[in-house]
Amino acid sequence: MNKKGQTITAGALVSLAIIIMLVVGIAMWGMPKYKVYSKELSGKAQLREAEWNRQIQIQEAEAEKASAVLKAEAEVSRAKGIAEANKIISNSITTEYIKYKFVEGLNDGHTEVIYVPTEANLPILEARDN
Repeated sequence: MNKKGQTITAGALVSLAIIIMLVVGIAMWGMPKYKVYSKELSGKAQLREAEWNRQIQIQEAEAEKASAVLKAEAEVSRAKGIAEANKIISNSITTEYIKYKFVEGLNDGHTEVIYVPTEANLPILEARDN
């Protein structure tokens, strides 16, 4: 008996035991299902992450390819420019231009070796002492 004169009856104990058994039974049934569900969600998350990583790698590879193509095009353009400049220079070098460069070299004071063309087109080398 408790203070108010109420007693816990056998029926109440049986009801309490049944409720406890139901809770334990539901937990035993639900825990494996939850573990499977949890692993399934984890697997889907890993699959999505792998797909994103693959897409990132594909985008990076495409960017590197585009960069390489543009760099190659720039190199070709630069080579064409150099070839054109060389053609212009080779067509425009005259004896007057060589004489002009000779005089210009004398004026800047940094000329150490002077090449003077002769009649046989062989240079005369002269070293300057400072």
